[in-house]
Amino acid sequence: MRRGELVAPADAAGAVADRLRRWVDEVRHDAALSVAMFRLRPAEQDRCVDIAREHDGVAANHVHLGSAQMFGAPVIWGTGSEVEDAPPVPAPPDVPWRRRITVGVLDTGLDPHPWFRSRPWFESVPEVLDADDDSGQDRQAGHGTFVSGVVLQHAPGAVIRSRRVLSPLGFTDDVTVAAGLRSLLDERPDVVVLTAGCHTPDDVCPPVLRAEVERFGAAVVVAAAGNHSLSRPFWPAALPSVIAVAATGGDGALADFSNSGPWVDAAAPGVDVVSSYVRLRPKGVRTYGFARWSGTSFAAPRVAAAAAVALDAGCTAASARQEARRRYPFGR
Repeated sequence: MRRGELVAPADAAGAVADRLRRWVDEVRHDAALSVAMFRLRPAEQDRCVDIAREHDGVAANHVHLGSAQMFGAPVIWGTGSEVEDAPPVPAPPDVPWRRRITVGVLDTGLDPHPWFRSRPWFESVPEVLDADDDSGQDRQAGHGTFVSGVVLQHAPGAVIRSRRVLSPLGFTDDVTVAAGLRSLLDERPDVVVLTAGCHTPDDVCPPVLRAEVERFGAAVVVAAAGNHSLSRPFWPAALPSVIAVAATGGDGALADFSNSGPWVDAAAPGVDVVSSYVRLRPKGVRTYGFARWSGTSFAAPRVAAAAAVALDAGCTAASARQEARRRYPFGR
């Protein structure tokens, strides 16, 4: 979680500020999200979870991990130490669908890879490739372009709208993801894909995250189940309204790194996935090619694509959810 940071709804901010005044250094308001963020004094910054538990209406601001950064590929659990170059694969066909089906992708961005840049719907959300300025590409950089490529391979007629909520180092938080979701509402997406998430101390979804996901009641929301090899709920994937997606290997069995549990709804290929990728070269030059990567964040867009295909075929959102789960069943 963000050390020493608490979040409360705007309409409760006054009462919360009054109760916590002896511990709080600063209060910031996010008018767009209708939330207030409280910064605790240095002596209390390690007590944010305890303080939140003791006071109704306030929660910690949980840190989310990009599914391929900290667990699974490219770091731990035996799925490869680094993202790997891959040989070219054919571009998805550029064919219009009968309906405009928009897929919102909340990730690290969407670079003008050749797969995307000539499509009439394309809107560039440039990837940040070297946030720590160490003259090398950050581990998570290119993740959003890769995920969007998975969507396009399996739903080639979809319109993709990207929101950059995940840093190229692989981190975000409740408020940042919630803000990304809120900004996506204007696009009225039919499908939403989230590839990062978090555990919480009490295994309850962060309130600000739950509230924003609930605004997408008319959309199919899909999220990566996480790569911790655990069964603890991973948020927002574990929300009942969200399709939580685990990863399978080439043999169809659950990948060793994948989370699982009764809250998981679907499982799709997530090991050695090949998709579009952007690389940082010397002097800041970007090159576009392909990569091989593993993680539940690459299984989730495949399930999202199945929902998009079902919607194009005339399914309602409810039946598209069912079809996506039928197409990629999770064996409990």
